Amino acid sequence: MGWIVGSLLIAYIAISLSFYFFHDQLVFQARSLPQEYKFIFEQEFKEFTINTHDNEHINALLFRTSQPSKGLILYFHGNANNLQRWGNYAVDFTKLGFDVLMTDYRGYGKSSGTPSEKYLYSDALTILHWAQENIRHDRIIFYGRSLGSAIASQLATVYNPDLLILETPFDELSGAIYPIIRPVLKFLPQRYYFSNKTSLANVTCRKVIFHGTQDWIVPLSSALRLKPLLHGSDKFVIIDGGGHRNLRNFKEFHMALAEALVL
Repeated sequence: MGWIVGSLLIAYIAISLSFYFFHDQLVFQARSLPQEYKFIFEQEFKEFTINTHDNEHINALLFRTSQPSKGLILYFHGNANNLQRWGNYAVDFTKLGFDVLMTDYRGYGKSSGTPSEKYLYSDALTILHWAQENIRHDRIIFYGRSLGSAIASQLATVYNPDLLILETPFDELSGAIYPIIRPVLKFLPQRYYFSNKTSLANVTCRKVIFHGTQDWIVPLSSALRLKPLLHGSDKFVIIDGGGHRNLRNFKEFHMALAEALVL
């Protein structure tokens, strides 16, 4: 019996250490694209290159609404894939009368460089400045999904948007780690924080959070730890049965999104 317990303990520690040493690959699940790649979407778009302060380049797609524009949404996507996937979600906003600027992180899609928490934050500010100079808009909204929620909320601490929307956010990155692994990781140096909890405490604009009850990637319990940081007209919208990747399949999500975007 003792050797079974010992074997299980060794396996548990090995899995936990593997999670730590391959942390970058788990956090940043990038898929690169050749520079000549042609994006295909059902709606029209324009492609841009945004240069960073350290001579890297960020790939960006701008989707324009066919209606008189109500504002610009800066969309910060999740930790996987690239703009060929995420660009398909722009229609959720353009049909409501908003232009959408989506960008790939360093190392994702056609963007150069290597992603890190520091660079994703600094690149977000560069993207904001580029948008202010190149895209006319009366209002600006930051939208962060999953990993992108931490980027959007951090950006909102240095520039006050008209609205901050977070979809399937965590309180901090450790909140998205399987609970069974957390005890071992507490004894190891933390590489990334991506703390919505820290940022939202310093965000003064209106905030709306979306999360589902069946999210097996980021537990609802993690997102609920952000609720005490909401005030006044802020909202925490829970989609019953919603998971991490399918909130847009629920009409309740689209109704609440349309309501949130009435500025």
